[in-house]
Amino acid sequence: MSTSPLRAPMVPITHRMRAYFAPVDRGSETPTIFDPGKYGLFPLDSPPSPWLDLGWIDGFQRFSGSITEPLRSGSAAAPATQFRAMLDARIAFDFREWGKLQMALACGFEHMNVLATDPDADAQPSGGTPLSAVAVLPGSTATEIVVGAGAAASFAAGDIVVVEADYQQQTGYVGTGISAAYISDPASVNRDVNYVRRVSFNVGRVAQTTSTSLLLAQSLLGGSPLAGFGVQKVIAFVDREGGSFFQEWSGLFVAEQGSGGRVCFHYPRLSPSGPYTSLSPSSPVATGAVKLFPREEALEIASPIASLALHAAFIAMPHVDENDGQTVMCYRSYFPAGMAAIY
Repeated sequence: MSTSPLRAPMVPITHRMRAYFAPVDRGSETPTIFDPGKYGLFPLDSPPSPWLDLGWIDGFQRFSGSITEPLRSGSAAAPATQFRAMLDARIAFDFREWGKLQMALACGFEHMNVLATDPDADAQPSGGTPLSAVAVLPGSTATEIVVGAGAAASFAAGDIVVVEADYQQQTGYVGTGISAAYISDPASVNRDVNYVRRVSFNVGRVAQTTSTSLLLAQSLLGGSPLAGFGVQKVIAFVDREGGSFFQEWSGLFVAEQGSGGRVCFHYPRLSPSGPYTSLSPSSPVATGAVKLFPREEALEIASPIASLALHAAFIAMPHVDENDGQTVMCYRSYFPAGMAAIY
């Protein structure tokens, strides 16, 4: 029996899985949408804005805890139709690259910038009293931070900086461009003028300095700074086990095509979750059990050298599809290889 030459490309062949995330507008709970008809086979190394490339991931797994129930009728109680009694979709994987966003998504709570600290300040695990912010001057852009003559000498190429507004005792979500924390009471953050800069995602690395400006290697995620912004040096990133704030992002996971087609998994709204609690007998763990997982794992390269992978787990939040009003958790798109059979 001969095999059609068009059959082989129907099998998706992938090199590795890539992860992309984009912010959700927390005020309106509006996600970033991946439209497969609009974006299609976008270049993986330069995704369309506002999608952010978080590098390649390992161990990508999708879990479904959705439950369907039959509606029975008649003397034999035979199933007449069925309905969805509960929706539940989760994913888990390992980030193979470390960065501010990877750490924030893996921990799931407020993620903090460790600001350069006053040497006389009391020690704090998430950073003590920082050095005062330098005012951002008019004419600044997303890649050039104007600070004026003299102030630029306080920074050097290679420094990480955060560019953000002072905290002015407001409540609600804070952070330019991306919601980084939620404040219900100014007293809870000690009315710290630097608090928004402690949690902001509006960070960048200084590529070089001029006599008056800091030139950044990449554009700030929040765009050009506004009047009243300040810039501070960031020494490190820190996250914590615990907290009341939950991150929420749109997620896109792409199986890079080899000789076959591309497969994309789009989750309009993802919130980092703890251990996976099974909801159905078909799930990977026994019903009612909790599967514990380490937050990070050492992957041996060549003993004693190892790389650290960040474990991440998420629960999908509901999204109403604009085309038909259906409540959905995720979308799976398949882009067939050229000239491949359709079925």
